[in-house]
Amino acid sequence: MDIYTIIFLALAVFIFFRLRAVLGQRTGSERTPFDRAARNALQGAPDNHVIPVPGKPLDPAVPVPGTEIIGSADRWRGLTELGTPLAGGLDAIVAQDAAFDPRHFLSGARSAYEMIVLAFANGDRRALRDLLSSEVYDSFESVIKDREKHEQTTETRFVSIDTAELVGADLRDRTAQLTVRFVSQMISVTRDKLGAIVDGNPDKVADITDIWTFARDIGSRDPNWKLVGTGSH
Repeated sequence: MDIYTIIFLALAVFIFFRLRAVLGQRTGSERTPFDRAARNALQGAPDNHVIPVPGKPLDPAVPVPGTEIIGSADRWRGLTELGTPLAGGLDAIVAQDAAFDPRHFLSGARSAYEMIVLAFANGDRRALRDLLSSEVYDSFESVIKDREKHEQTTETRFVSIDTAELVGADLRDRTAQLTVRFVSQMISVTRDKLGAIVDGNPDKVADITDIWTFARDIGSRDPNWKLVGTGSH
């Protein structure tokens, strides 16, 4: 291999491990460019495709022990206001996992969002399996199989991710769930084996809003968050 190939390989490995490091900290972290088959596969799931987690949910009206002092007006500045359900959910998670930082989580979630979207478009099962819950993975894989069966390929390119903001936080038993609203711009097109377009537009930038939910067992040694539900507006 020439020197340029070695440099690009080293850079790719570096980026991959940086992303894993961000998602691996105790911080978590067009619609998703699903083609029509993907959107149809996810239709009908309750709660905007968020998979319910068993256990007793937090009651935002009940203060979480140990959070009275730290739950100041500045605690979640830039994320939410004091006294909101989101603030209550974040307080509950921090009470059980003092290392949790939602701002670092959002940084990781933004990277995971792009990585998952592109892996789905490329049919990269290995990457998806590491980042998705088993239920979401099965839904994604069924669409990938359908594309392969019909000899279709999907091309997706991000133009920008304009927003990644927390819109929900919940703690059920030892499982934390965080819901993020992503607003992005991307180009996506699906072609048949002859190159004819069957969905999307290679010349049009689409504005996409996705609502994704990530979960993690805070009692586990595994620090990674996984995607457990997807929805779109």
